[in-house]
Amino acid sequence: MITRRFGRTDLQMPVLSLGGMRYQQSWRDTGQDIEPAAQRRITDVVQTALGLGINHIETARGYGTSERQLGMLFHDLDRERLIIQTKIAPSPDADLFATQVAESFKRLQVDRIDLLALHGINTYEKFWWAVRPGGCLQIARRLQAEGRIGHVGFSTHGSPELIATVLQHEEDGGFDYVNLHWYYIWQYNWPAVVEATKRDIGVFIISPADKGGRLYDPPEKLVELCQPLHPLMFNTAFCLARPEVHTLSLGAARSSDFDLAATAVANLNDYQKCLPEIEARLEQAVAEIVGPGGLAELFEGVPTWEEAPGYVNIRTTIWLRALAIAYGMTDYARERYNLLGNGGDWFPGANAAAVDQLDIGKAVRRSPLAAQIPQWLTDAHQRLAGPARQRLSAQ
Repeated sequence: MITRRFGRTDLQMPVLSLGGMRYQQSWRDTGQDIEPAAQRRITDVVQTALGLGINHIETARGYGTSERQLGMLFHDLDRERLIIQTKIAPSPDADLFATQVAESFKRLQVDRIDLLALHGINTYEKFWWAVRPGGCLQIARRLQAEGRIGHVGFSTHGSPELIATVLQHEEDGGFDYVNLHWYYIWQYNWPAVVEATKRDIGVFIISPADKGGRLYDPPEKLVELCQPLHPLMFNTAFCLARPEVHTLSLGAARSSDFDLAATAVANLNDYQKCLPEIEARLEQAVAEIVGPGGLAELFEGVPTWEEAPGYVNIRTTIWLRALAIAYGMTDYARERYNLLGNGGDWFPGANAAAVDQLDIGKAVRRSPLAAQIPQWLTDAHQRLAGPARQRLSAQ
C-alpha cells in the first residue's frame, strides 16, 4: 500500500484508511451483547485491510458499537502495527468531553491512541467549544502531554469559510490534521486543502466512495461517462492525483468493498493517465445543464443558507439537481436532498419546498445564473423530494 506523510504528525499514512462507520453491529450502543456474526464481520474486514497494508483504523464515539467491537479485536492484533484514530464531539462542558475521551479509551481497550479528532466542528459555536480557554482542545493537548494521544485534529462538514478559520487557529498548538470532504463532485473545499498544506496539516478525505456519490452502486450514465474506469476507481485516482491529499476513508462493510479502491491504488499511475479524458466528459455533461462554468462556478453570487430567504440551502439544492440530471445520480441526490431540514448542522438549511413564497430572485441577483436559479429550485424539489431507492450495498 502506498503511504504518504500525514502532515506534521510525520506518520506514514496509507492512502486508504479503514473507516469504522459501516461494519458495526448497530448505530446505537446501549450496552447490548455483540453477536458472534457481527464480530466475525468486523474481524474479517479489519484482517482484510491489514492484508492490503491498510493499518490506519478510524472510528468515532458516535458510531454505535464500532469502538467497542474494535476494542474486542485489538488485543489479537499487533498494536505497534496500527494507527488508531477515534473522534469525539466537542462539548460546552470540557469535563464532559474529558469523560467521554476516557470512555472511548475503555471501549477501545487501549491506553493510547495515535490520533484524536474533535468530531463535527460544523458551526462556529462548536469551534468555540473546542478552542475557548479551558475548552476541549486544551483537554486533548493535556492528554497528549501525558502520552495518551499522539496527535490532535478535527473533522468537519462545515462551510469552506469555517474550515479555513479552524485551520488557521494556532492557540494550544492548533490542529495537526483535518478530516474533510473533497472529491470529484465536491471540489469546493479545495482552498481548505491548500490552506492545510501551507500549514503542514494532515489531510484525510471523508467517505469519497459513499458521500462522494454512492459509487459502490453508480448509475448507468455515470458508468458510461467514466469509461474505461469504474466511477469509484476514477474518483480514487482523481483524489490521489493530488499530493496534498494524504488518505481516503474507505468505510468497508464487507471485505469485497476494498476491491475497487485497492485496484485503483495498485494501478494509480496508469489510471491517472485516463483522468483528463474522463474529466472532460464529466465537465461537458454538467455544462449542458448549468452552463459553461460548470460546477466550479455554480455557487458564484449565491448566498449561504444562513443568508438566504427562508434559510433555503440554495447552493446544495442546485448542486444536487445538476448531479441528478448530468450524471444520473438521482438516488444520491434524493438521499442528500432529504437531509435538508433533517440533518442538523451535518447538513444544514431548508429544502426548496417553499421557494414560491420567497424572493429568491433578489437573493441570487449577483449570480450569473440568477435567471435560472428560481426555476432550478422548483424543479429540484419536484425531482428530489421523497425517499431514495433502496441501496444495493451497505455502502
